[in-house]
Amino acid sequence: MPTRNDKTDNTPPALRRLREKLQEIYDLEGAAALLGWDQSTYLPAAGTAARGRQMALMARLSQERKASPELGRLIDQADAETQALPEDSDDASLVRVARQDYERATRVPPEHLEAFFQHTAASYEAWRAARPENDFKKVRPFLEKTLDFSRAYADFFPGYDHIADPLIDVHERGLKTATVRALFDELRQRLAPLVVAAAAQPEPDMGPVWQSFPEPEQLRFGWSIIRDFGFDPARARQDKSAHPFMTKLALGDIRITTRVKERDLTEALFSTLHEAGHALYELGLDPAFEGTPLASAASSGVHESQSRLWENLVGRSRPFWQHYFPGLQSAFPGQLANVSLDDFYRAVNRVSRSLIRTDADELTYNLHVMIRFSLELDLLEGKLEVRHLPEAWNERYQQDLGITPPNDADGVLQDVHWYSFRIGGAFQSYTLGNIMSAQFLEAARRSDPSIDLEIAEGRFEALRSWLTEHVYRQGRKFLPEDLVRRATGRPLKLDPYVHYLTHKYGELYDLDDVTGEE
Repeated sequence: MPTRNDKTDNTPPALRRLREKLQEIYDLEGAAALLGWDQSTYLPAAGTAARGRQMALMARLSQERKASPELGRLIDQADAETQALPEDSDDASLVRVARQDYERATRVPPEHLEAFFQHTAASYEAWRAARPENDFKKVRPFLEKTLDFSRAYADFFPGYDHIADPLIDVHERGLKTATVRALFDELRQRLAPLVVAAAAQPEPDMGPVWQSFPEPEQLRFGWSIIRDFGFDPARARQDKSAHPFMTKLALGDIRITTRVKERDLTEALFSTLHEAGHALYELGLDPAFEGTPLASAASSGVHESQSRLWENLVGRSRPFWQHYFPGLQSAFPGQLANVSLDDFYRAVNRVSRSLIRTDADELTYNLHVMIRFSLELDLLEGKLEVRHLPEAWNERYQQDLGITPPNDADGVLQDVHWYSFRIGGAFQSYTLGNIMSAQFLEAARRSDPSIDLEIAEGRFEALRSWLTEHVYRQGRKFLPEDLVRRATGRPLKLDPYVHYLTHKYGELYDLDDVTGEE
């Protein structure tokens, strides 16, 4: 894509005008993202109602432009102008993706989105108050209304095979409920023996990470690591929030948040690495895509593959801590001076049947996702009423993990998703990201065998360069399955992920091969 202000720009007229219209939408969404970031970080409680109106207005203005007949005409004209270009060229890809977004937008009335975003602003604030008070009743009416909005959104796309399909399509274009169910069934079957075997072993000593670690030092140490990853403070910043997240206001303005627990070193550390992985994706997008829908991830699952890759496959690996553990000991000498690398490594890779998804280990994490996905389907299908959701949640946790939450704060109230967006469509992307992360890293290692040596030296240029070239810079040019095939040379497979978990946790817990993996 030529530079927009370049006097030699020979972009065809309709395509140039299309980009101008798309830039308006991009900037409106960036402004809306800033409002959302502020709501989660610094907004005074008394500003909630006004913020809901502001976010609803931004949603309506954006939606009106996304669904305008003028935009549709420009897409048709730009399509004609780019017919001779290769299908995977930047300009042809832009027109294709713009049409996909336009066709989706024309299905959803602006007044629906305006009402929905005003509702979710209020719902989010109700959740922020309800969770520390362990009061599901406080958010129940909001959640019931969210379910109505979610079903209404699906009904704007008639002809679906399952009511969740249009909701999933928002995050994973082209993916169907039936495909997710089949994938989850296979993954559960392949990992269940390993989960059972590891969870039956004595848990490692958590003393190394469950001590008093002052917040400023925790934040400084996490910041130093993500700077090494390539997190650019000239283009990104970090703050605190109740639920860690990443948001993009523009390619030069990426925000991440973390949360700190003084007596759990892993909380801020790994949420920082996780959100930095999201940020690296956004920071690595092709600058020529700025202001267009190509300046975004291929899907939520691909985005999640990067947060999980940097948090877990890199950040919980032994080579990583061979380099960083001495520095951590220097930052916290009173707590860690007498702790061995092996004991620390085991502690940050503990397998435990835990209650909180974001704190879950790599082996049991996907069970948390599957529980939520199943509950979402039951809610959308009408098999489960919102008023019975806490009980259903607790039953699923007892069935799948052998534990029951002692309260709703650690149960149905723990995730922000249902209280800040729709019910359905999002959670499966976390497990898809796990699966993709292993396949991407496997391909990167094949391309450059020095990657693990660099990680053991606290250097990440080789890995980040491979990911930038094959994943980040591509933006939304390709569907997720096409991106995976182009980057790795094969379609998405469970094998690399299952092999990674089997090897890592088999070694950690001295397990025989219980999955049949070679």
